Amino acid sequence: MVGLGEVLWDFLPSRKVLGGAPTNFAYISALLGNRGIVASRVGDDPLGEEACRVMEDLGLDTSYLQHDPKHQTGTASVSLDERGQPAFTIAQPAAWDFLEWTPEWNSLATQADVICFGSLAWRSASSAQTIESFLQNTSASAIRICDANLRDPFYTPTTLLNAFGYANILKVNDQELTLVSPLFGGPSEDEVSMATHLLREFGLDLICVTKGAHGSLLVSPSQTVSHPGFPVAVSDAIGAGDAFTACVAHYHVQRRPLQEIGELANRFASWIATQIGATPQISSADLKELSSITREETTPRS
Repeated sequence: MVGLGEVLWDFLPSRKVLGGAPTNFAYISALLGNRGIVASRVGDDPLGEEACRVMEDLGLDTSYLQHDPKHQTGTASVSLDERGQPAFTIAQPAAWDFLEWTPEWNSLATQADVICFGSLAWRSASSAQTIESFLQNTSASAIRICDANLRDPFYTPTTLLNAFGYANILKVNDQELTLVSPLFGGPSEDEVSMATHLLREFGLDLICVTKGAHGSLLVSPSQTVSHPGFPVAVSDAIGAGDAFTACVAHYHVQRRPLQEIGELANRFASWIATQIGATPQISSADLKELSSITREETTPRS
């Protein structure tokens, strides 16, 4: 499972933590037992060296991490509101703005079972072209997940049109849903109607809408599943959506029922929200508890 795009350090009020949605996705994928690969670019600088060490300690495959001799490793300054919701100020340019299409990445693209990418790394023409080349060279059976991950001012309708066009699964949060649906001729109210419009507009297999403390909505051509979420004490919400996406990918590959996917993805997202940063360590006992599910838990709620 490949996280394709940005890798950066999130500078929180209390500490710095490794981040970037593709990195967060790859980390949770690895926790779930997959080969989690980060396809990104860091600078030849201390932050880049530290990022590699941390990724390896987290069990991530760094074989496809590019090293840039001219540009610095990505960073973001993060502020948190009273609910733990983050606001990002993302440095530009960064090494991941200069992703290169290489024979090694071509080989990775043909082997990948799941690729998760977002709109942020499309902010530079160089990286956008490389990401498109990667997606164009994946196998027909590969799952291509686009996490909209809208970050002002780094997206345009054209960027989103291009990115969504490569996806067979789209993940947005509830605020992004209300922004994106009208851009493509859809309604601006009623989450199910907006999600269904995007599903049809882009020929998707699944659309995932995360709603923070209010859970999630999953919509496929044949089914709509909502989940109320889990009440937790939020430390910060950084990476919760990425954990959700990784769980969707993992259990979708296993062909688990959509109700189970929603349950498990909300569990992991809620757990991440109780931690600091998007890539916290987890005990084997906690991982087992998060990954287990009983038949009663998946009974549809009235």
